[in-house]
Amino acid sequence: MFQIRIHGRGGQGVVTAAEMLSIAAFEEGRHAQAFPSFGSERTGAPVVAFCRIADKEIRLREPIMEPDAIIIQDPTLLHQVDCFAGLKQDGYILINTTKSFEQLGLGDFVRDWHPERLCTVSATELGIKHVGRPVPNVPLLGGFAAVSGLIKLESVAKAIEDKFGDKSSSKVAQGNIAAATEAYNIVRKEMEDAVHA
Repeated sequence: MFQIRIHGRGGQGVVTAAEMLSIAAFEEGRHAQAFPSFGSERTGAPVVAFCRIADKEIRLREPIMEPDAIIIQDPTLLHQVDCFAGLKQDGYILINTTKSFEQLGLGDFVRDWHPERLCTVSATELGIKHVGRPVPNVPLLGGFAAVSGLIKLESVAKAIEDKFGDKSSSKVAQGNIAAATEAYNIVRKEMEDAVHA
């Protein structure tokens, strides 16, 4: 079983990201579950959502305390919340930022980690560019597909179509798919550069 914890703020689509991740896993014939954990339910408040993906039925229901991967939608949370609590030593970290891990003050923390599992992508900018809104969740799903190899980009695109195709115009779905695809390509290149560094 692969467990993902997503940290962000209210209004950034944290819960939607977990749901879409589980839909992408379902598209590949896997079992998945997604659920949020709310504190104060207001815009801007810290929000955490969880997603589990497995090849067999998932019976666990509790919050994820030892994730295999962390997705951080808002880097300002790094100094407010212990985003890395319980993260496995060989885990994956994906952060929505234009800064490096060193610039974020995380250089010492990740010194012994696999560099190709530590990625950043400016997901908010990609959201603005492709969808016209500063929502980082969908681009980060594309980035997660690249860094983890757990799900395919095509499955993320299908989850986007499932979420936005019927309720909204296909223009929204296509913009989100473009944002996820660009994030996927950026993270793939970042991983290749880390391996060859």
